[in-house]
Amino acid sequence: MKLVIRWVIMALALFAAAWVVPGIHVDDERGWIVYAAMAVILSLANAFVRPLLSLLTCPLILLTLGIFTWVINAVTLLIASALATDIFKVGFYVDGFWPAFWGAIIVSVVSVVLNAVVHDDDEAERARRRRQQKKGK
Repeated sequence: MKLVIRWVIMALALFAAAWVVPGIHVDDERGWIVYAAMAVILSLANAFVRPLLSLLTCPLILLTLGIFTWVINAVTLLIASALATDIFKVGFYVDGFWPAFWGAIIVSVVSVVLNAVVHDDDEAERARRRRQQKKGK
């Protein structure tokens, strides 16, 4: 269930990016299916491509005190968009680096805010149990 909630949050963040950033376009024919598919593709790109990019650019990340991760996020969004349009035939288009850069920032901010709003009940329950166990000892 958590995975589905995270995908919904990612789809909403991608919708916000496409709505705000002029260089991000979505096929209107399929609507939310495009956002849902792109959320899955971007999640997979974040899981597999982003760690490799972070490892390869580690000196730049350290030199810029972490600011270069914004570039990595933009490149990851560009790669996910290319995979979506070329391989999976999903109509999510990013016109270049700068739209990807601003889109990645929007996706990050919206994802953080929505994940903060949708709190994890399981984690809260585990924390409550830990407090009760500490009191019992």
